[in-house]
Amino acid sequence: MKSYMAKPNEVEKKWYIVDAEGKSLGRLSSEVAKILRGKHKPEYTPHVDSGDFVIVLNAEKVVLTGKKLDQNFYTYHTGHPGGLKEISFRRMLQEKPEQLVYHAVKGMLPKTRLGRQMLKKLRVYTGTTHIHEAQQPEALEV
Repeated sequence: MKSYMAKPNEVEKKWYIVDAEGKSLGRLSSEVAKILRGKHKPEYTPHVDSGDFVIVLNAEKVVLTGKKLDQNFYTYHTGHPGGLKEISFRRMLQEKPEQLVYHAVKGMLPKTRLGRQMLKKLRVYTGTTHIHEAQQPEALEV
C-alpha cells in the first residue's frame, strides 16, 4: 500500500468567505489557519501548500473574551535604541482591526517559507465588501 503525496501542480485551490462578526478571535483564527494549511482536505501533504484562499470580513466585529482587550499587547521595535513599543488589543481593534486578525492567524501557521506562502492566501477586510467576486468564493461557517 502506498501513501499519497500531493504535488503542488495537482492541488485544487478554492476561495472561502468567513464572517468574523461575533466570533472569538482565537477560535476564528485557528479555523482559518487550518484552511490555509489544507488540513481540511483528505489529500493534505505537510510539505506542499495544499490550502485554500480565505477572505475574512467584518474584522472590526471580532470578539475578545475576558480582559484581553486591556491586558494583552502587541510589541514591536522601531529599530532605534529604546524603540520598543506596545499597542493594546483595544487600540489595535479600533485603529487596525484587520491587523489583529492577520497577526492571530500568522501566529498559528508554520514559521517557515511554506508558512509565509500560506499567509499570502489570507485576505482580511473591515466591513462586508471585498474585491474578490470574480473568484466566486463560497461562504464558510466556522
